[in-house]
Amino acid sequence: MSSSVTTKASSTLVPVCLLIIAMISIQSGASLAKSLFPLVGAEGITTLRLSIGTLILFIIFRPWRMRFAAGSRLPLLIYGLSLGAMNYLFYLSLRTVPLGIAVALEFTGPLAVAMFSSRRPIDFIWVALAIAGLWFLLPLGHDMGSIDPVGAACALGAGACWAIYIIFGQKAGGDHGPGTVAVGSLIAAIVFCPIGAWQAGSALLNVDILPLALAVAVLSTALPYSLEIIALPKIPARTFGTLMSLEPAMAALSGMIFLNEHLNQTQWLALAAIITASMGATLTIKPKPQVESLS
Repeated sequence: MSSSVTTKASSTLVPVCLLIIAMISIQSGASLAKSLFPLVGAEGITTLRLSIGTLILFIIFRPWRMRFAAGSRLPLLIYGLSLGAMNYLFYLSLRTVPLGIAVALEFTGPLAVAMFSSRRPIDFIWVALAIAGLWFLLPLGHDMGSIDPVGAACALGAGACWAIYIIFGQKAGGDHGPGTVAVGSLIAAIVFCPIGAWQAGSALLNVDILPLALAVAVLSTALPYSLEIIALPKIPARTFGTLMSLEPAMAALSGMIFLNEHLNQTQWLALAAIITASMGATLTIKPKPQVESLS
């Protein structure tokens, strides 16, 4: 009995550790990307991350072997466009908004997807907590440490794209498997790399930036995506959602350590409210029942 319990616990612990490493990697990559803004700008970093990240993902997943049915192309296209827009808007928000707050605002996208999946009374508690957190993070007529409204709007826009990414990613991933992320990244690169290259200009030609850009692509794309694909089949979706709720806090800590960004007490409380709302939604929301075929 004890041996089986120990084996089960260890089998769960490994993927949980992998997901935590993935989150640390993503936020470290975001901090590194923000430190490069003075050299190539947010748009340039978007271009470098998408282009290099797409190349790495193609090597890992080899999506050229995939077959695309006519009915599955539109979800894949929307998935790729939302992936690119999410990255683009998130980096734009980081120009003026601390990393922890930007991630918290962006996280409202997945939170909204979770909220709309249920209508039980307890879910309104999480909605209220999320709204309270947003009220104290957004500059809505009160002084909140000079949070830039344009940057906050970009972070919320990235959150909306994240919600679309989740919805259409489930459909596209179900049709095409793990290689979906490589194809989606290619679609994002085709659309947003020219935009970023046009805005960044000749700064992208600085070869001294390439090693750091490669590190951003690995930390923000290749490593976490690979770890998530290994971990996700081995843990319940509820556990994954609960762990993801910790990401805004990890982002805030990453901003403090690498970017010297410090939040005030009210901002930390607002951050905690959003994290609690996301964890609560993950733990209590039940999926809608599905009607099984009788055939």
